[in-house]
Amino acid sequence: MFKLTITADSRVGCVRTNNEDMILVNDVFVRDGAASAQVSIDHVDRYLLALADGMGGHKKGEVASSDVLHNLQFFFNDIPSNMEPGAFNETIVEWLESVNIMLDSKGRVDSRYRGMGTTLVALAFYSGHYYWMNCGDSRIYRFRDGQLTQLSTDHSLSNIMGGDCRSGLITNCIGGGCKTSYIDMMQITSSIASSDVYLLCSDGLSDMLSNDEIERLLAEGADATSLCNAAEEAGGSDNVSVVVVHVE
Repeated sequence: MFKLTITADSRVGCVRTNNEDMILVNDVFVRDGAASAQVSIDHVDRYLLALADGMGGHKKGEVASSDVLHNLQFFFNDIPSNMEPGAFNETIVEWLESVNIMLDSKGRVDSRYRGMGTTLVALAFYSGHYYWMNCGDSRIYRFRDGQLTQLSTDHSLSNIMGGDCRSGLITNCIGGGCKTSYIDMMQITSSIASSDVYLLCSDGLSDMLSNDEIERLLAEGADATSLCNAAEEAGGSDNVSVVVVHVE
């Protein structure tokens, strides 16, 4: 089994006045601050790292990211142990449907929250298996043997159009009026190796730094705070949130 060394940082950036991002480090919620943890996976049944980038304007996105992560934490901890990967996948899809209904209902009750939504990217350990999940354009990367690889696919117009398309429009999210939300999910137990580094980030990092720059910083041993600092030094035009996971 592996030991995970985790750093997390979430901040408002240099331009925005409100941080709509939030990070979950198993049982710790991080916004406008940093956190760290170490966990020996052979001593736990489950462990969850998740990052949400809220949208919908002042307060709305902040509420959406918080609601989704709190709901996910409760749901994940309540899942019975020893589900097979296929059943676990189906359970997460059911959760996605329920949390979409929750956000939509909140908007119907209070018009201030109508249309709010959030992305979600996560790395989970559950009953002996590792999974990553993604809904939206936040990202999960793997850094191995000096090379950075994006594991998730951006659910965005820019990714669909390619080339020089610079649209910030996302094509999939939780809430946000999205009627056909879906979640990409991959079981990666057999591919995790000692010395791997996994990076979860909002687009406040990936829009400010190229993959080559992120790769260089990770090669130099950057943690979540160092990467957030680099994003702010590059302009910090959005909220920036980062989780870095070292596998030993």
